[in-house]
Amino acid sequence: MKQSEIKDLSAAQLQENLSQAKKTYADLKLAHAISPIENPLQIRSMRRTVARLATELTKRELQ
Repeated sequence: MKQSEIKDLSAAQLQENLSQAKKTYADLKLAHAISPIENPLQIRSMRRTVARLATELTKRELQ
């Protein structure tokens, strides 16, 4: 997810997407630990998406 897409979401959508992204990230890490996944760069991408969502959510809470 790109930063421009994240800025257009509401707070509720951010929270929902964050929880879904965290679950996907955990699933990817588990799958990679069991047997190497085809594209390990997906893990990095998902981790960064989680960070972007969390940062935007925190930024909105502080305003």
